[in-house]
Amino acid sequence: MSYQALLLNNAPEFSARVTELDKLPEGDVELRVDYSTLNYKDALAITNKSPVVRTWPMVAGIDAAGVVASSSHPGFQPGDAVVLNGWGLGETRWGGLARKTRAPGDWLVKLPSPLTPREAASIGTAGYTAAMCVQALERHGLTPGDGPILVTGATGGVGSIAVVLLARAGFEVVAATGKAADHAYLESLGAASVLDRNELAAPGKPLQKERYAGVVDVLGSHALANACAQVKRNGAVAACGLAMGMDFPTSVAPFILRGIALHGIDSVYASQARRQAAWNRLATDLDSTLLGGIVREISLEETIAAAAAMLAGQVVGRYLVDVNR
Repeated sequence: MSYQALLLNNAPEFSARVTELDKLPEGDVELRVDYSTLNYKDALAITNKSPVVRTWPMVAGIDAAGVVASSSHPGFQPGDAVVLNGWGLGETRWGGLARKTRAPGDWLVKLPSPLTPREAASIGTAGYTAAMCVQALERHGLTPGDGPILVTGATGGVGSIAVVLLARAGFEVVAATGKAADHAYLESLGAASVLDRNELAAPGKPLQKERYAGVVDVLGSHALANACAQVKRNGAVAACGLAMGMDFPTSVAPFILRGIALHGIDSVYASQARRQAAWNRLATDLDSTLLGGIVREISLEETIAAAAAMLAGQVVGRYLVDVNR
C-alpha cells in the first residue's frame, strides 16, 4: 500500500515535495510512523543548502517515532512503541518524514515508560543528543558544586533540552543565545542566567577567566574555542554541533595548562547501551509538560516552509511533525 513521504530528488534539478511512495527501505521491522521532527540537518537537506544527502532520491528526516507494524526481529513485536534516530537516516538511508518506514531492529530503541511516540519525537535526535552531552559531563565527574554549566545555542532543540536536564540535575545553567527576546523562555526551562552569544563569537585568547565547570556546545568555531578558554581547571566540554562552523580556532593551552577535557558526542552511531541510557534519562528527568513550551506541531506539507524559517533563524525550540496530517 502506498504512503506519503517528503521526498528529495536531484534530477533533473533539486526538488523537495510530499508525494506517494510504494516501496520501503530494507529492514526486519516495519514501523507505522506517528511523528517525526525537523532538525537543523533536515532543514539543510530540504532546502539543499548543504550536501547532507549522499544517496538520491532520499526521504528526508533523521527522526521517526511510532509503533511496530510487523517484525521478524526477536526483540520487537507488533504494537511496541519505538524511536529511531541516526544511522544515516535522511542522508544515506530513507528517513522519518514519512508515514511508514522499515529498519533493522538493532537500530531501534523501545520507548521507556511513560514516554509516548509523540513525546519521543518532540525530544528527537536533538533531545537525545542533549542527554548524551549531560551524561558525558557527569561521567567526567562534574557535580553542581563544581560551578555553572554553559549551554550554547540554548534556544535550539539540543540547547533547550540540555538546559532542562542540567537544571533538573541541580546545576546552575548559563544559557547563551543570540536572541535577546527569548530570555524568559530560557528562564522558564531552568536557566539561572542568560549570556549574549556575541560574547563568544569573536576570536579570543586561548586562556581566559575561569567561569564554567562545563559546557554543552552546539556551535563550534569561535564559540567553542572561547568556551574552552573559560572552563575551570579539570572541567569538561561536550561538543555536539557546528552551527557556527566546523573550525576550532584555539590552542592546546586549556587542555594541558588547566587539564580540561573535550568530549565529542556522536549520536548518529552511538551504541545501543548509550542510546537506551540516554532515553531512560529523558523518560525520568524531562518533565513532559515542558515539551509543550519547546515544540510547535506542524504537518508534513508545512515542513518545507518550516525548513527555510529554521535556516533564517526564526525558530525557537523544536518543530514536531505529525506525518499523518
